[in-house]
Amino acid sequence: MTQPATNSRASNSDTILDYDAIVIGAGVAGLYQLYKLRNIGMRVRVFEAGTGVGGTWYWNRYPGARFDSESYSYGYSFSQELLDEWDWSEHFASQPEILRYLQHVADKFDLVKDIQFSSEVQSAIYSDDTRSWEIRLQDGSRFRSRFLITGIGLLSQPTLPRIPGIDSFKGQSFHTSRWPHEPVSYTGKRVAVIGTGATGVQTIQEVCKDVGHLTVFQRRPNWCAPLHNSKIEPDEMREIRANYEEIFETCNQTAAGFLHTADKRSTFEVSEEERYEFWENLYASKGFGIWQGNFKDVLTSPKANEAMSEFVADKIRQRVDDPETAEKLIPKDHGFGTRRVPLETRYYESYNRDNVELIDIIETPIEKITPGGIVTADREFEFDLIIYATGFDAILGSYNKIDIAGVNGRRLKEQWSEELSTFLGIQINNFPNLFMILGPHALLGNNPRSIEFNVEWITDLIEHMTAQNMTRAEATTKAVAGWYQHVLEQGEGLLANQIDSWMTGVNSNLDGRQERIVARYSGTQSTFRKRCNEVVESGYAELNLM
Repeated sequence: MTQPATNSRASNSDTILDYDAIVIGAGVAGLYQLYKLRNIGMRVRVFEAGTGVGGTWYWNRYPGARFDSESYSYGYSFSQELLDEWDWSEHFASQPEILRYLQHVADKFDLVKDIQFSSEVQSAIYSDDTRSWEIRLQDGSRFRSRFLITGIGLLSQPTLPRIPGIDSFKGQSFHTSRWPHEPVSYTGKRVAVIGTGATGVQTIQEVCKDVGHLTVFQRRPNWCAPLHNSKIEPDEMREIRANYEEIFETCNQTAAGFLHTADKRSTFEVSEEERYEFWENLYASKGFGIWQGNFKDVLTSPKANEAMSEFVADKIRQRVDDPETAEKLIPKDHGFGTRRVPLETRYYESYNRDNVELIDIIETPIEKITPGGIVTADREFEFDLIIYATGFDAILGSYNKIDIAGVNGRRLKEQWSEELSTFLGIQINNFPNLFMILGPHALLGNNPRSIEFNVEWITDLIEHMTAQNMTRAEATTKAVAGWYQHVLEQGEGLLANQIDSWMTGVNSNLDGRQERIVARYSGTQSTFRKRCNEVVESGYAELNLM
């Protein structure tokens, strides 16, 4: 085991370092990063804003929250013992089970002793004199470390709609990602849900079963597909466990880390009969097959995407009794799969219930929220509970919330407002010794698969630096520019980069510019990992190490 080079002092000052590395966030990424750094002998501290581990699965406790990746493809792969002892109860586990899993991981590997909860990071300031970061918490306490690693998530900074009167409502109201930890009773109540994105879909299909009346306020619909979840019986779990090596190898070989990959055929190279039979099978299959396992040109060819979109539109029309409501639920501003596809369980059938009403707020905008409810352009509603399923300040929001300053006081928010650029989605020029797990321009998809790769890459670099008595790592300007160009090239022709979504940095709930940006890596796992491995093989030539 390599001993840390920064056991007590910075190499060129008398400044005492509290830790070798500080990690922000105790979710899937932060827990694994803590585990890996401890294993190479580093003194690590994790600061977590919540009162427990879990990250996404700690904060998002709304009804219906669950995986849309298969449970057994989402869990950690690094420990055979962990794989052997954990049983998943469903193909797509619910939030309580996922949280129990992450709590089990934290307990099993004794991670909690190095995590400080209820500790929100306010600022992170780099000093080139000491080659260290000073982290300040909201309570004013300060800590210094050589390395700073962010595991703060892509979708962790919630946004509320810009509607007058939000604070005036007298009933219960909250964003889905800030759902109370204590039980919420909505049985028999008049409930509003604002938003029909992924969290809105999951919430609506559950809440509708118990409310007195549910009113859904929709700005624009999303294409949704059936989840087809089911229980995992003991015999099936034993079979899954016996095939874990193959499962993770499949994930490593697919484009985005899911258990699905694009069909090698194009949409129109098969007969119409064969095409529709293929789509019917995808619509009846579990999980993201219909999105990630479709014909290879569905996400790049406008003609192929239009045909697929019309197939799904017909499914919506078949499932929703009222033709007018069905048409409101069919997207008109983007094609199928060009946004992340929400997976649902009888979501569309929710609108067949007598106690559910859909309001199109493009036709009749919300004017204000009152102490008693919501006023639209043509009507006033009274509610007992308002649920905001209005999304997140995606990708950048969690970074912008922290005052991050690099060399010569350069603010990260200012640098990214000029141009969003990184190296591998892991490092940023002007911000030495700062490493991001799934930062901007990183590969997204089945995120734990990408997280493990990112964490291991970062850990290997830090171990290399420690062995060489190096205390500073920064991506070169040339490396950042080259990666940015590579990201743009990998996104060429992808329909998803041509529409407004959180994946292109657009959220109408935010103030300021709403211009599309390329915020994620659109290539495949193999191209991403190949490029990252080339950096290692070159001896980290694209980093300034000293």
